[in-house]
Amino acid sequence: MKKYDLIPVDQAHDDVESGNALLVCAYESGEKFHSNALKAAISLKNFRQRENEMNKDREIIFYCN
Repeated sequence: MKKYDLIPVDQAHDDVESGNALLVCAYESGEKFHSNALKAAISLKNFRQRENEMNKDREIIFYCN
């Protein structure tokens, strides 16, 4: 069973801008997050802290660059 889909950058941008998706920078290191964070992205650490209280119907987009 596939647990993820690769999506085009434009689709990810549109999904985040519309509020239908949450953008998560998938680096463990806070330093890497700060040097690679995209607009509206949250850190992996922040995601893990808030994971249980998040809307389960909202798309989550993980990225690293």
